[in-house]
Amino acid sequence: MAKRPTIIDVAHHAGVSKSTVSLVLQNSPLVKKATRTRVEESMQALNYVYNRTAANLRGAEAGLIGLVINDLRNPFFAEFAASAQMTFAEHGFATVIANTDEDIDIQAQVIASMVEHGVSALIISPAYGDEGAVFERIGRAGLPALQVLRMASADTARFPFASLDYEAGSLEAARHLVESGAQKIAFVGGLPDRAVTQERMAGYRAVLGDRQPITLLGRPTRAFGREAALRLSADRQGIDAVLCFNDLVALGMMAGFAEAGIAVGRDIALIGFDDIEECALAFPKLSSVHCDIGAFGRDAAATMLAWLETGERPPERHLSPVTLMVRETSGRKVIP
Repeated sequence: MAKRPTIIDVAHHAGVSKSTVSLVLQNSPLVKKATRTRVEESMQALNYVYNRTAANLRGAEAGLIGLVINDLRNPFFAEFAASAQMTFAEHGFATVIANTDEDIDIQAQVIASMVEHGVSALIISPAYGDEGAVFERIGRAGLPALQVLRMASADTARFPFASLDYEAGSLEAARHLVESGAQKIAFVGGLPDRAVTQERMAGYRAVLGDRQPITLLGRPTRAFGREAALRLSADRQGIDAVLCFNDLVALGMMAGFAEAGIAVGRDIALIGFDDIEECALAFPKLSSVHCDIGAFGRDAAATMLAWLETGERPPERHLSPVTLMVRETSGRKVIP
């Protein structure tokens, strides 16, 4: 007796994922018309018969991806989440997104809920403080899970890590400031003893060489940036340039320097990190390390799709390139 065709046979015949076939069978509106037609033609060609009872026993969440983000209020992480979600939607996958607000207890709760509801895979930008415990639960569930932007579990063989080359960006930014004539450069923002802070300082430290770094570390927010700028305005210590942990800190510093009567781009050079949309809209326009977080989000989703559809496991560690966008705060002087 010939083997009865399965949903996997249909997926291979149509050139789509098993989850996409499942969505077609569920009449999901997420599937494009052309894709639906191709899957239905493959079902007909293979004489595939849908066993609804068996499908109900397996669960109906085969096309669902969990996206767990540490801080959706930050435009950088919001852009990542939106780009990843749209990529999944284009391939027929629905996405459930959770904001953990840097709370490891909330993170554990939402991941447990996603696992219980049968997500097919997880992409996680972990909250600070998690030492990988939540990944053990994911491992027991046997789900593909990708760590992005921050590493919580060192077991990258099971939980691959993808991020951006922050050290290279920091190096390029610091070199640009030196080549532009800066003599004394400070690094502002970022919490101490955090890997991402050290990565974003690494290139800066390398350019300084034997010189002592000047750092004002703290929460990477606009409020902290403004406070740091006011402190530097009161006691400049000869500082003529600042490299910031992120754009939020840099934008806050621009406000603080303006309050103090210090012209950014003339009296002091300033560079942010991430290159969120507001950098090109600020006055003066803010120089920043461009991370192309939108492309990174699309690539992370594509990596997960390949893992699900072909079994192709991502590399244990991958860093996407970054580039420096030189604008008015560190380039041409536009403020009289």
